Amino acid sequence: MTKVLVTGAAGQLGRELCRQLKQAGYEVIALTKAMMNISDQRSVRHSFSHYKPDIVVNTAAYTSVDQCETELDKAYLINGIGAYYTVLEAEQIGARVIHISTDYVFSGRGTEPYKEDDPPEPGTIYGKSKKLGEELIRLTGKNHTIVRTSWVYGSGGHNFVNTMLKLADTRDQVRVVSDQIGSPTYTKDLAETVIQLFDSPPGTYHAANAGICSWYEFAKAIMEESGRKTAVLPVSTEEYGNLTPRPAYSVLSLESIEKLGLGMRHWRDALRDYLQGEGQCK
Repeated sequence: MTKVLVTGAAGQLGRELCRQLKQAGYEVIALTKAMMNISDQRSVRHSFSHYKPDIVVNTAAYTSVDQCETELDKAYLINGIGAYYTVLEAEQIGARVIHISTDYVFSGRGTEPYKEDDPPEPGTIYGKSKKLGEELIRLTGKNHTIVRTSWVYGSGGHNFVNTMLKLADTRDQVRVVSDQIGSPTYTKDLAETVIQLFDSPPGTYHAANAGICSWYEFAKAIMEESGRKTAVLPVSTEEYGNLTPRPAYSVLSLESIEKLGLGMRHWRDALRDYLQGEGQCK
């Protein structure tokens, strides 16, 4: 039986991966930060030598975009050095690594979907730290796969969908940015694609639900599909006033996974499925 170790197993993607892996018949080692700290090489070495996984899926990351700007050391240690330790120690036991990365490695100033080989040009500490992780992984070994994704949401997580639902319960209207474009990605679909990539050649892939929208359009869809009456008002990024600049354009090209027959459904269909599963559909 193939043994898969999942880091960051308490996160929304980590939990969904563990659920699907168990259903698919894999032996799953679910490790939270309390069980293995990827930024501590000795912790990683001990866990990998003890469990001896065949595959490691690294979902562990420091993802708070605003906090990364003030906690640079933590961001680079987890997202950069931690990714390096994960691949370095996996190489020692002959395990393959699937590493989860982000659209934030790109500048966000593009006008057409970013391809896997487009030059990264991150504008935030979060993006720069994730870019460092990618670079160190590529220098360390060849038996790895990097999966970049965007706008992730899933059950039990702190995410945009759950935030909108909570706001809708207490407000008559919400203000949402309308000039940032991307592709919402449901953890259920992302986890399924990640698992299917186990049998694909190592490399870098982009994985997100099909279709694009603005955060404003996404919020409107959440209200419509959940039957909420809360009005959604469009505002510009400048008017909204984020502490840290967000990418204006985060659309990832999905050509590579589509060529493998792993294309993901439209984001609106995935959203409807998520809301139904959460008991939040109208």
